[in-house]
Amino acid sequence: MIESLFPNGIAHYLVGGLFIGLGVATLFALTGRQGGASTFFSACWSWLIKTPFFQQGAFLGSRNWRLVYSIGFVLGGLLYLALGLPQAASQMPAWKLAVGGLLIGYGGRLGGGCTSGHGICGMASLNLGSISVVLTFMATGFATALLLKAMGWGV
Repeated sequence: MIESLFPNGIAHYLVGGLFIGLGVATLFALTGRQGGASTFFSACWSWLIKTPFFQQGAFLGSRNWRLVYSIGFVLGGLLYLALGLPQAASQMPAWKLAVGGLLIGYGGRLGGGCTSGHGICGMASLNLGSISVVLTFMATGFATALLLKAMGWGV
């Protein structure tokens, strides 16, 4: 059963999970803050976009270290490529990826953070708000996937 769910094995998932855990634990130990992709990228956008949302004190006061953290996301992907680790091309049309990205971004703002912030850091801290948001994310994702599959649009 496990082999059918993970045809390429689970070692790379375990290594990735360990690095994610090490990264957020290091961030929390050094700054006392939890990590999440949407907040990091919002803080980085504060250099370019001058609307009130992006000019909040929380973004402006922490954007230097958040930029370093965000660059780590990109460098991690580049390292993965450089090591020649397995990749699978997406069969998803570009327009679906774009619409999905916009909806995820909107949902992340609506939910007060992204799945990585709530799911990795918030739940690890036993934050009840994060637990409820992750349950909502997951339930909505399951319902949407089932609905799309029933409509014949599933992958």
